[in-house]
Amino acid sequence: MKVPTHIAIIMDGNRRWAKEHRLPVNEGHRRVVFHVVENLVDHAIKRGIQYMTFWAWSTENWKRDKKEVETIMRIFRTALGRQWKRLHKKGVRIKVIGDISKFSPDIRKLIEERVEETKDNKKITAIFALNYGGRDELRRAVQKSGREFEKYLDTEGIPDPDMIIRPGGEQRLSGFLLWQSEYAELYFTKWYMPEFTPGKLDEVIEEYNHRQRRFGK
Repeated sequence: MKVPTHIAIIMDGNRRWAKEHRLPVNEGHRRVVFHVVENLVDHAIKRGIQYMTFWAWSTENWKRDKKEVETIMRIFRTALGRQWKRLHKKGVRIKVIGDISKFSPDIRKLIEERVEETKDNKKITAIFALNYGGRDELRRAVQKSGREFEKYLDTEGIPDPDMIIRPGGEQRLSGFLLWQSEYAELYFTKWYMPEFTPGKLDEVIEEYNHRQRRFGK
């Protein structure tokens, strides 16, 4: 069975999942960060996937309710301090794409520390898109690049995703990896990100094996 080299996930549906379960909105975010992501990374290692990208915070997410943003920042701090250390112990290399300059200094420091300490890990590369937007990435790359455009993308050195998954029922990319998604297989689901289990990751890989990738040929 073929296994995608790189799977990217638009982590959607956290708030709707919480509302449907009559929980506070941020419980959806907590479930994904503290239970779903690490389990998926663990299973991806077992299946031989080399890269996983998680779109965790977009450039537009800052427009949400102030209390929700503050709670999510607290969740990020906890994850950076605990979960990413566990990932390091498991041999996971962590990379971050997006403009992290918008985060508070303590969060930026934690991100930089985790990226640096995991840089030599080999089991899998887990990429977290933080304050990421496709148009924002392209604007930043153009400003830096001149002619060597791809060299200045956030994802320089990372292969394009073979498959992009969006839970939550929406059927659009919302600007995720605009340049890199050219030939990615798209997989939209009705279940929400908090419901994304290792078993569902197996279903994604099974679906990938039924796709014919022609790359325009």
